[in-house]
Amino acid sequence: MSRRIPFVAVAVVLATMPAVPVRAQDGGDQTLSQAANDPTAPLMAFQLQESYAPSVSGVDGTQNFLQFRAAIPFELGGVQNIFRITLPYFTETPSGDSGLSDTVLFNLVTLNRDWGRFGVGAVALLPTGAEGLSAEKWGIGPAAGFTAKSGKLLWGAFNQNIFSVAGDDGMPDVNLSILQPIASLGLGNGWSTGLSEMSATYDWDRNDWISLPLGIKLAKLHRFGTTPVQFTAQVEHNFAEDYAVPENLYSFTIKVLLP
Repeated sequence: MSRRIPFVAVAVVLATMPAVPVRAQDGGDQTLSQAANDPTAPLMAFQLQESYAPSVSGVDGTQNFLQFRAAIPFELGGVQNIFRITLPYFTETPSGDSGLSDTVLFNLVTLNRDWGRFGVGAVALLPTGAEGLSAEKWGIGPAAGFTAKSGKLLWGAFNQNIFSVAGDDGMPDVNLSILQPIASLGLGNGWSTGLSEMSATYDWDRNDWISLPLGIKLAKLHRFGTTPVQFTAQVEHNFAEDYAVPENLYSFTIKVLLP
């Protein structure tokens, strides 16, 4: 049972972020909190997430990783874009390997509509990981998603796809599709709850779902001076027990927002 492909699926999470469209809705922290949970929102954000799994399906040992993510909005030809980079670092794995995993780059073109927002773009996998933690493959593929707002409820879906285009011929190809449902309910005073990242991952080579998580999260937006920071705790259970993925995953995220 290979651990490398699930490691790549963990790296490609599929969940991020001019500030004027976000603030213009009502100018409140609750709207900003909603935008922080929206991967199509044009909001600059820098986040650090730690995730711990006390057990991994099919193998002995625990797993812990840190993930840094930066989301940077920009305009090109009058069209709003969001560029995102994700850098995962494993501090503990069942195999004993530790270090940087593969880098994921992402760019989304977003368009606002009366009902919400949708976006299309591309995602790329760079084999920057340490030995045992890298797919050792270059990958690229399409991405698309949408979000809609109904009162204090934000809902939608997001899809990313990565297909190998080059790399080590001796390693398995990376041909993955990741589907992330989005649901976040504002509770007032900067609090929100909803679905966790829940990145369900389908492996086209295995013809099977290698990750089927179900989880919830609780988030709080707090201002330190003029800087809003969102703190998020989430827990997930993975039902894909035939692959080396975390059975239960506990995550804590600090996200600095720059609206």
